[in-house]
Amino acid sequence: MKFLADLHIHSHFSRATSKILDPEHLALWAQKKGIKVIGTGDLTHPGWIAELKDKLIETGSGLYRLRPDLQKIVDSQAPPSCRGTALFMLTGEISCIYKKNDKIRKVHHLVFMPDIVSALKLNDRLSRIGNLLSDGRPILGLDSKNLLETILETEETAFFVPAHIWTPWFSVFGSKSGFDTLEECFEDLTCHIHALETGLSSDPPMNRRISALDNYLLVSNSDAHSPAKLGREANIFETGLEYSRMIQAMTDGHGFSGTIEFYPEEGKYHLDGHRKCGVMLQPEETGKCNGICPVCGKPLTIGVLHRVDDLSDNKVPRSPELSRDFFNLIPLTEILSELLKCGPATKKVATLYESLLSKLGPELQILMDIPLSDIGEAGGPVLKEAINRLRMNRVVCEEGYDGLYGKISLFGAGFNFDHFSK
Repeated sequence: MKFLADLHIHSHFSRATSKILDPEHLALWAQKKGIKVIGTGDLTHPGWIAELKDKLIETGSGLYRLRPDLQKIVDSQAPPSCRGTALFMLTGEISCIYKKNDKIRKVHHLVFMPDIVSALKLNDRLSRIGNLLSDGRPILGLDSKNLLETILETEETAFFVPAHIWTPWFSVFGSKSGFDTLEECFEDLTCHIHALETGLSSDPPMNRRISALDNYLLVSNSDAHSPAKLGREANIFETGLEYSRMIQAMTDGHGFSGTIEFYPEEGKYHLDGHRKCGVMLQPEETGKCNGICPVCGKPLTIGVLHRVDDLSDNKVPRSPELSRDFFNLIPLTEILSELLKCGPATKKVATLYESLLSKLGPELQILMDIPLSDIGEAGGPVLKEAINRLRMNRVVCEEGYDGLYGKISLFGAGFNFDHFSK
């Protein structure tokens, strides 16, 4: 069975997240996006675990679904063209901040668990190390290797993935606090790492420039802080809808077909720069100024592209970069925002978005699969051309840097749409 899964998200118990990040809204937006399996996020938070125990029921396959009464409410809110039961996998993100090899490390990791009982066992152990109530993504003064060891000791079928591995501030290869190799971070337990999360600012070809990563599966997830951000990155599975089958696919690659990716240029840490000074630089330009902001004289934030350059042993992607499909997409609301010349969060965009879903089906199907003729009939010739350009990767990029998202457009400033109406 082929389906989409977004396994790194957050709940309303995490800082700087939407108040409606609850199971019901996640299930609703999963239907709108066309996602079959959602990570719960925040499995270490006692309040979120309690809410999940109340609102979800086991399927017998290591996955969960909404209680029937809640599912009925969600179905009544979803467009009929998008309806389908979303399943949940127990997942969470943990932040490790510690000193190793005379440097402060700040590394985020994803944890996958087969059931709530296992999650509670893990939480009991981790609660002796840090305050799990403080945030849905807890901060622990624990070496990444020791965290991995604790998880493996708690549940043998648990799964562990270094999160958004290139993010400057909080990742295993981050320019500010990371390592140069996985072995430096995980030592003799590196053999238990099978998959790496690319993050919004990198894509598979960038990662495949580093031969040391060739044997690791690359996964992508949204890291959503609101339900509407689900699916901006996701994974394509061809397995049974079971925890064990999905984990096996991320372990050996069989049944894992590919990923849906942000354009890495849109990620907020793609290039080097200093946002306060409006300075954005390519890696070679950063080298010429010795990593110092030419405006204020303070160190620049070194972005993902630069960090990949530093660790790369090839200027072009290596095998197996073509062994799995990946699709760079632009969220439909951003496309509609460009066409309607208004913000993506405006009522005008939301109204057209819901109309298109009602006529055509889930968002990711619109972006990737639905025939252009059907899109033109439902949304007009300009939208048809926009989706055609997206599928052909004909985009205009403004790169993100130092915490500022980039912008990907399909037509560019000043494009004349008049001939579409003739």
